[in-house]
Amino acid sequence: MSDAPKNTAVWFEIPVTDLDAAQRFYEDVLAISMTRNNDGPNPMVMFSSMSDEGVSGHLYPGEPAGAGNGNTIHLAVADPLEKVMERVTAAGGQVVSPAIDIPGGRFFYAVDPAGNSIGLFN
Repeated sequence: MSDAPKNTAVWFEIPVTDLDAAQRFYEDVLAISMTRNNDGPNPMVMFSSMSDEGVSGHLYPGEPAGAGNGNTIHLAVADPLEKVMERVTAAGGQVVSPAIDIPGGRFFYAVDPAGNSIGLFN
């Protein structure tokens, strides 16, 4: 199977209670444009297209696990983390850690307005 995924993670889904508000939050925080897709069984807002390389995912109407429960999705950002932290707060999320240095770069933990745990990495 030549099209088999090369990464352990191949797709992620983030459940949100307000799809439009979540789209605005992630577009503001990540400084990207997202695409709404209504072709499936429920509406989705795509982080990128299927033709992009690497792992990607979408937002969908659902019930987040709640603070302290569920998975943490780490998302890449191009801007300095301090600037991204400001955008998280301005967009209605919560920064829950300082920037953490690791051998591969830096990241911090945050919570989106729906209560999902995210890590923002560069």
